[in-house]
Amino acid sequence: MAELNFIPERSSEIYRKSDTSFIISVILMWGIGIFTLFVCSSASGQKIMNDSMYFLKRQLIASLVGFAGLLFFAIFPLNKQRKFLPAFSGITLLLCVMTFIPGIRVEGHNAYRWIKMPFFSFQPSELLKFAVILFLANYFDKYCRKDDLAEDKTVSPAVVSLSLCVALVFGQKDFSTGMFILVIGLLMFYIADAKMLWLLPFCILAVPATILLILTEQYRVNRIAGFINPDRFADSLNYQIIASKRAITTGGFWGQGIGEGLEKLNKIPEVQSDYIFAGWTEAMGYIGVILYFVLLIFFTYKAIRIALKCPDRFSAYGTFGCAACIFLQSLVNVGVVSGALPTTGIPLPFFSSGGSSIIVTLCMCGFIINASKCDSDTLYSEKSAAQNQSTNYEDLDVSFFTGRKGE
Repeated sequence: MAELNFIPERSSEIYRKSDTSFIISVILMWGIGIFTLFVCSSASGQKIMNDSMYFLKRQLIASLVGFAGLLFFAIFPLNKQRKFLPAFSGITLLLCVMTFIPGIRVEGHNAYRWIKMPFFSFQPSELLKFAVILFLANYFDKYCRKDDLAEDKTVSPAVVSLSLCVALVFGQKDFSTGMFILVIGLLMFYIADAKMLWLLPFCILAVPATILLILTEQYRVNRIAGFINPDRFADSLNYQIIASKRAITTGGFWGQGIGEGLEKLNKIPEVQSDYIFAGWTEAMGYIGVILYFVLLIFFTYKAIRIALKCPDRFSAYGTFGCAACIFLQSLVNVGVVSGALPTTGIPLPFFSSGGSSIIVTLCMCGFIINASKCDSDTLYSEKSAAQNQSTNYEDLDVSFFTGRKGE
C-alpha cells in the first residue's frame, strides 16, 4: 500500500530558510493582541454573556483555526497552491453570495456581512481580501511572463474581477470593507506596472458611485457629519470616538496599568472590537503606542524584504499584497480610534475580537512565511510537472520588482 504523505516532501534545509525574525514578529503581534483583548474584554464579556472570558476564549479558538491555516499556507508549496486558487476563489465568492440568502446570513442592523456556520458566524468579505490578493498576483504573474501586460486585453479581466468583488461587498452594505478591497486592488495594479488607462473610466465612475452609496444610507451620512463636526455630536453620533479619545488621553505616557484602566474602558462601547487600540493605549500609554508601531513597522519591513527577494512574481506580488493589507488596515483602524478618520468597521489585525479577522490575518502570514523560504533553486525544483509546463520560471525577468534576475 502506497504511503500517504499529506505534507509535501521537502528537505529540512528549505524549512530552515524561513525568515525567523518575521515569524517572531507574527507571534509577538498575536500575543500582544491576545493580552490586550484579555485586558479590554472582561467587563463586556461579563455584561453581555455573563462570562468575563467569553471574548478571549472565542479568540483563542479562532486563533487555533488561524494557526492551522498559517501552517497550511506556510508548508504547502506555492506552485501547488496556485492549482487550488480557482477553487479557493470560487468558494470565497460563493460564501459572499450566501450572505444574501435569508436563513443562512446573520441578520443585523440592515447589513448582510456574516453567514451562519455550525459553531460560529463568519464574515466572507475578510476572506475575500486574501482571495483578491492571490487572484491578482497569479493573474499578473501569468501575463507578465508574456511581456504583454501593457496591452489592454490582458488587464481588462482583472479590472472586471476586482469591480465585481467590490460591488459584491457593497451589496452586503459593507462600504468600508469594499473601499478597502478596492484600494488593495489598485495597489496590486500599481506594483504590477499594469497599464492604468483601463482604470481611468472605473475611477471616474467610482467617484459619483461612492457619493451615491454614502447618501443612500443615513448612518454613513451621520458618520461623515460627525467627523466634520465632532463637538456638535459629542453626546450622540460621536460618543464612542469621544470616549475612545478620552481613554487615549487618560493613558498618558506610561499608561494606567491593567487594573486601573479597566474602569475607563467600560465607557467605550464595543471596546473589544474595532476600538481595542484605545484600550491598549490607556493601559500601556504612549510608550505602548510606540511599541506597537515599532513592531508593526518591523513586521511590514520584513514582509517587504521577503517580497523583494522572491524569485517569481506570484510570490512577490502576493507577499506585498498581504503585507500592505495588514499594514494599511492597522493604520485605518488606529486613525478611526484616534479621530483622524471617519468611523469604519475595519478591525485591527491581531487585536480586534473577531474570528474571521484573526483567521485570515494568520493565513496571510503563512503565505508570507512560505514566500520567505523560496529561492530560485528550490521553489520549483521538487515538481517535475511544473518544469514541463509551457511557462519557464527560471527565465523570468523580475528585476523590475525584485531587483534580481531569474536564473
